[in-house]
Amino acid sequence: MASVPVVLAVTFDFYNTLVHFDPLREELQLRACGELGLKPDPKGLAHGYADADDFWSRENGRLAIADRPPAEQAAFYAEYERRVLRGGGLQVTPQVAGEVFQRLRQFKYGLAAFPDAQPALRELKGRGLTVGLISNIRRDLEGLFQELGLAPYLDFMVTSQEAGVEKPHPAIFQAALARAGVAPAQAIHVGDQYQSDVVGARAAGMQPLLLDRDGLWPEVKDCPVIHSLTEVAAYL
Repeated sequence: MASVPVVLAVTFDFYNTLVHFDPLREELQLRACGELGLKPDPKGLAHGYADADDFWSRENGRLAIADRPPAEQAAFYAEYERRVLRGGGLQVTPQVAGEVFQRLRQFKYGLAAFPDAQPALRELKGRGLTVGLISNIRRDLEGLFQELGLAPYLDFMVTSQEAGVEKPHPAIFQAALARAGVAPAQAIHVGDQYQSDVVGARAAGMQPLLLDRDGLWPEVKDCPVIHSLTEVAAYL
């Protein structure tokens, strides 16, 4: 009987896994819609964002959004926003969706760590595990993670800016594995997106763990699903 590989490293997605918008993006969405006379159902926006984020992951896997021509990016963002609003019970044209998205981009917002982020990272580090970040963000995150109080618990960060590709491309996960110095089967990746995090990690040979904070992925049965980062330790 084959032995189960011992987990030596855990990597995390960035947005909606360790951190969130501050104010929350649903709040910003309601504000933008209100300024344009639109009234989506607040309770449906989370489902709308889940659909839109999945659309983003699939499209990003085809061709990174940031690498597309401006006109194609604008069309993508309009469709992304249209899906968000559809979750909120509104059917709008791509033009109206684009107007909402542009209004959103004018708002100032920050980023805040989820309450379970630091305790979970601290526990993993305390167990002697290598802990890292894999993110599609194209900027240096060191300063931000210092501000959020999470930097002391991360051994490395791999961004798409550094790797030259974005999740779900296996190469960004392979870059993280090289930084961690472990075999793929010895690493778990935690993230909130099925395509970007589960499919991407699995393609690189890592063990995926899907974070579903709001119960938006009931159909996923092919990998472990958790609802809080405090549950990560149970899968080691």
